[in-house]
Amino acid sequence: MTPPMTTKPPPLTTSRWFNTRTPLDLPALAGRVVAVYAFQMLCPGCVANALPQAQRLREAFAGSDLAVIGLHTVFEHHAANTPAALEAFLHEYRIGFPVGIDAPDPNGGPIPQTMRAYALQGTPSLLLFDRQGRLVHKLFGHPPDLTLGAAVQALVQSDAAMATTADAGDDCADGVCAAPAL
Repeated sequence: MTPPMTTKPPPLTTSRWFNTRTPLDLPALAGRVVAVYAFQMLCPGCVANALPQAQRLREAFAGSDLAVIGLHTVFEHHAANTPAALEAFLHEYRIGFPVGIDAPDPNGGPIPQTMRAYALQGTPSLLLFDRQGRLVHKLFGHPPDLTLGAAVQALVQSDAAMATTADAGDDCADGVCAAPAL
């Protein structure tokens, strides 16, 4: 796990999106907790663990302010990981959440742009952002479901409680509320 990023995180630099009508970006998702799963369709750990976990996370937090996004991050087997192959993969595995294709290195290197910007070690990787758009967790591999669920729930509840507190009334300022005098 990583400490929260205090600067604006790098963009998700993508070349194409699936399962969404419009391209997604982190600023447009402000106000929501965001889980970004970086994966490759030919990665056994991604197929067996991370993508099913992403689907379970999406189902468990349906109706909440959690956005689950896939990022197809190809750093090997480039010829086999085409957009057409990914589209078929998403259909066959019934992946319904939005998936972007990490844009290739403009200099022809093997590491795509978002993977490089976040210094991801490989796939699967998970990026978890709070409602303010800060990167609060970066993980190579996949965490146990209960650990991830607890982290997401804490972000959803903490951020929701902060919003409620900030809107609570005249006795509140800077995210805290004074108790009435006894």
